[in-house]
Amino acid sequence: MVVLAITALVAVGLDQLVKELSTNGLTEGEPLRILGGLIYLSLLRNSGAAFSLGSGYTWVFPLVTLAVIGWITWMATKLRSVPWAIALGLVLGGALGNLGDRVFRAPSPFQGHVVDMISVFGPYAEYFAVFNVADACLSVGVVLAVLLELTGRQRDGSRMAKTDKTDKTGKTREIEKNEKTA
Repeated sequence: MVVLAITALVAVGLDQLVKELSTNGLTEGEPLRILGGLIYLSLLRNSGAAFSLGSGYTWVFPLVTLAVIGWITWMATKLRSVPWAIALGLVLGGALGNLGDRVFRAPSPFQGHVVDMISVFGPYAEYFAVFNVADACLSVGVVLAVLLELTGRQRDGSRMAKTDKTDKTGKTREIEKNEKTA
């Protein structure tokens, strides 16, 4: 629970710091090219999700985010795995970072636009959506969670292990069993 909370706090803090620096140091329509054009810092305000999808339904995103936060909070009470705590902490931090924008930024509460600033390979999302630190944390957290699931790591600290078993027909097949790991 502590690892999850610290991970989420670091994610939210870094996201808010970068958004503050971006809104004060960048100008919309004037991207800053860095790393030879690999990355551009392009200040945008996004009313939708990735690639501005769902722009007309901005009010839905805070509701979905609150549901995700509720699920992670409930899951935290059962969590006994540090890798899962990091994964869920990143998702929680990313969700909270963008929720803050949706609730407190213009044009109005619960319809605020998210501040995005990181663009790869081109200044205006020619190749990939412009995103922010919260989006990156959320994405990395989800990928980590998928990898943990695929490798059989459980949120309670146990691990699903594959063992061979011969069935009634004489065929050998793998079965999963839950093993507690230290």
